[in-house]
Amino acid sequence: MSSGRAGRALLGLAALLVVAFLVFPVVVIVPISFSGSAFLTFPPESLSLQWYAKFFARADWLEATWLSLWVAGLVTLMATVLGTAAAFGVVRGRFPGQRLVVAFLLSPLIVPGIIVAIAVYFFYARLGIVGSPVAIALAHTALAVPFVVVNVSAVLHGVDRRLEQAAQNLGASAWTTFRLITFPLIRPGVLAGGLFAFIASFDELIVALFITAPGHVTLPARMWQSMRNEIDPTIAAVSSLEILLSVALFFVAARLQARAAGGGA
Repeated sequence: MSSGRAGRALLGLAALLVVAFLVFPVVVIVPISFSGSAFLTFPPESLSLQWYAKFFARADWLEATWLSLWVAGLVTLMATVLGTAAAFGVVRGRFPGQRLVVAFLLSPLIVPGIIVAIAVYFFYARLGIVGSPVAIALAHTALAVPFVVVNVSAVLHGVDRRLEQAAQNLGASAWTTFRLITFPLIRPGVLAGGLFAFIASFDELIVALFITAPGHVTLPARMWQSMRNEIDPTIAAVSSLEILLSVALFFVAARLQARAAGGGA
């Protein structure tokens, strides 16, 4: 009995340490973003909103932000369509090599980002499209599709096929059945996958460092440049805003996943 309690205590301590490790950067970064000092100091000696004002006043920061939003929006659209179609194929289909196809679709989650970045860079360099916003979006789409596949596949496994069969027996076409029966049932999973795809693109750094070009720099790449060239609390302000957006989207996606698990209620 005592050994069981000791095991649970150790497990709880390990979980607490992991949470502290994950939360610590946020605890440090957010206060620094309100610092009145021109240097990265923690705790801040005085409070100010000047670094947020500097972010919104700098054209280079705003251009990087708008590019990241545009790319992430395009990635969300493409990854949602492709990932949903792929999920239908691997869940509903029966074909040789199905497990290999699933492994291929999920491989961007496993392959180290630096390997993907190098491969994408050499491929784009041969095509002469390094730095193109559309090219960045295509690369990010490949990284984001697995998030959609995982979410939509999980929801599809819980869909009662008899509802679709009943609609078709009553004369509904395949498209009508999908539009009126299937899609409403899987919509929370599709939306959750799309949100995760947006987050994956908006926060992506490694591939962006390889394939962005002057004038077409994403926000994470611009943050990296700032850390190398001009360290001031502006980077903390940008990081805080990015954390806020990512956390908000994550909670929305988690809520959608919960709705999907509950049958869309």
